[in-house]
Amino acid sequence: MRYHSTRGTAPQLGFREVTLAGLASDGGLYVPEAWPRFTPGQIAGLKGLSYVETAVRVMLPFVGEDLSEAELRELCTQAYGRFSHAAVTPLVQLDHRHFLLELFHGPTLAFKDVALQLLGLLFEKFLSGTGENLTIVGATSGDTGSAAIDAVAGRHGIQVFMLHPKGRVSDVQRRQMTTVLAPNVHNIAIQGSFDDAQALVKAMFNHADFAARFQVTAVNSINWARLMAQVVYYFYAAVRLGAPERQVAFSVPTGNFGDVFAGYVAAKMGLPVVRLIVATNVNDILHRALSSGDYSAGTVTPTAAPSMDIQVSSNFERLLFDFAGASVAGQMAGFESSRTMRLTNAQQQGAAALFSSDRIEPGQMNEAMRWASSEAGQVIDPHSAIGLAAARRADLSADVPIVTLATAHPAKFADAVERATGTRAQVPARVGDLFDRQERYDVLPATFDAVTAYIAERAHPRP
Repeated sequence: MRYHSTRGTAPQLGFREVTLAGLASDGGLYVPEAWPRFTPGQIAGLKGLSYVETAVRVMLPFVGEDLSEAELRELCTQAYGRFSHAAVTPLVQLDHRHFLLELFHGPTLAFKDVALQLLGLLFEKFLSGTGENLTIVGATSGDTGSAAIDAVAGRHGIQVFMLHPKGRVSDVQRRQMTTVLAPNVHNIAIQGSFDDAQALVKAMFNHADFAARFQVTAVNSINWARLMAQVVYYFYAAVRLGAPERQVAFSVPTGNFGDVFAGYVAAKMGLPVVRLIVATNVNDILHRALSSGDYSAGTVTPTAAPSMDIQVSSNFERLLFDFAGASVAGQMAGFESSRTMRLTNAQQQGAAALFSSDRIEPGQMNEAMRWASSEAGQVIDPHSAIGLAAARRADLSADVPIVTLATAHPAKFADAVERATGTRAQVPARVGDLFDRQERYDVLPATFDAVTAYIAERAHPRP
């Protein structure tokens, strides 16, 4: 399997190189040269398999010759052995047609663990014996940072620098990052928004001198390997609801478009996904893009669902590329300079065949939390509630089950959950004494010079 950039000029790479590179050298995102296709018989063959075995079968076509099946199985066994539920991503039924896919049973209580526990092991395996040092630079709206830090803390040859918007993540999210005191972990609270942090990370990748000095890679969903791992749970859920004989819909609380794009990949691979519902909060650039073709960034509005407080969704570029049939370099360059873009007719029509979207207001989010609690006995977090609200409003055939991705444990957003439901979600015992631990982080202005100077003082340059 070879991978090419959405912007057309970066060299094609294999899976190992794409994993270590993260972002393409031309500023684009890597995608496979062709989507693997599973037959109905192959999908049916996933029934009854463990999560690890499902993961091996789904991901094997993407890794090419860089990992054997036995090596991939060993990595998956190690990654998912840290989850608190034997099913890794269990399904919970809410009523006759609505289900939650619980993605928060990993060590940091968020869906990012499903991919990042594996990604950390991939980094370590691909670096082993090479003498190379990896500098991970990431931006987080809350959950990616803690999941990435947990996955790579203390690993040899890796330094991780994680940017989060100061005061715009929950206390639990911040502490899960800032209380990890491993010497290779560096937390940076920037005085700006997540979009500012994400723009700084992209600028570092695209800065020739900085990229030449350090071997920089990404752990957020611009890294293809992370998206690949997220495709697995769509297959795992769908076969338990009757696939391939039965179609399934998914509702995905969406900020950076990575999680829902993984569902698109699953559909391209042959999974019978009848609809992917993109659920946004009031930061609704994706809803506007999918419903009217208007991909124009506004000002970020802070909400009780901070991981979705995003106005520039990096992974949307992968979808636009798949429908464009050619490089989207010009389209993305125009957006990066003007922060506005119109989708082409081909892009709008291609998306409409599988995607729908909904903007969920704060009151609707709170109502979904109350409904889940009172009617189904489930306490859910604000992000999952936005997905559930959109699922319950979706116009789909009554015989289609709808799976809402439950992306975070409610204890990560205990104040918002308590305001909506009157129930205080408790941090699981496995998280331990989170609020008693020492924190360590630095506050920096959201400027390229300040952040790169900080990293340059601490990172290991290329040999």
